[in-house]
Amino acid sequence: MATKVNADQMQKAKSGKGFIAALDQSGGSTPKALKLYGVEETEYNGEAEMFDLIHAMRSRIIQSPVFTSERILGAILFEMTMNRKIDGKGSAEYLWQHKQILPFLKIDNGLADEINGAQIMKPIPELSSRLESAKSHGVFGTKMRSVIKLANKTGVADVVRQQFEIGKEIVSAGLVPIIEPEVDIKSPEKSAAEVILKAEILAQLDSLNGEQDVMLKLTLPNESGFFDALVKHPRVIRVVALSGGYSREEANKQLARNRGVIASFSRALTEGLSAKQTESQFNGALDAAIQSIFEASNT
Repeated sequence: MATKVNADQMQKAKSGKGFIAALDQSGGSTPKALKLYGVEETEYNGEAEMFDLIHAMRSRIIQSPVFTSERILGAILFEMTMNRKIDGKGSAEYLWQHKQILPFLKIDNGLADEINGAQIMKPIPELSSRLESAKSHGVFGTKMRSVIKLANKTGVADVVRQQFEIGKEIVSAGLVPIIEPEVDIKSPEKSAAEVILKAEILAQLDSLNGEQDVMLKLTLPNESGFFDALVKHPRVIRVVALSGGYSREEANKQLARNRGVIASFSRALTEGLSAKQTESQFNGALDAAIQSIFEASNT
């Protein structure tokens, strides 16, 4: 028997305004995220200090008075963040109970090697315990990422099939999966890959039953409105877009051209934030970033 999703959270996911803040940089991308935040690798020793610093950065963002449910619908957390505290409360619990922002958990273990122009996810042997832990923290949904580099039908189909197979397990555990088959923005075959991807996703969506609802996280498409059929699909709660390496200005511009798609930006959200800023400078920069992404999401 499938566990039910929290009804208040589901209502918020379906009708709430705003966008999803992706605060889930993990091991490999943490030094880069800290460097962009003005913290050099010479300023910390070892992984423990590095993760303390990234948690301090995420906490500072989440606790900011400008980070509110009026403009932020949800936030994606890294597992270590979920297991840590913000202001004496578990991070996910703080998001939902204190801010009414939906907590999501990144659950994948990274990417496998490229085959057929795509990278599926590495196996996730800890999936059931990770989902159980997420439920115990009041998490609403999960996020898992694969990458498509070429318009290879086999590669794209493999990525989408794996995402939906694991997605069904997540739904059974009472959580909402964000299915993320990213198309590399530098792909020389990006448009063609998007055509194959949309067809594969629609086929998988059509095979879901009325209890199996998902979210989709996709690269901003070359053709505006290209994902309209996905936005309108009865099994899709929300379609969100990743910034994929675009600057915030460029990502916002492209996002605004895709009606019904909202942002789930990571680097484009934290662009311009620095550990060296005073609270008022930091909150001012974050407020401007949130407002610009909110407006682009609200088309």
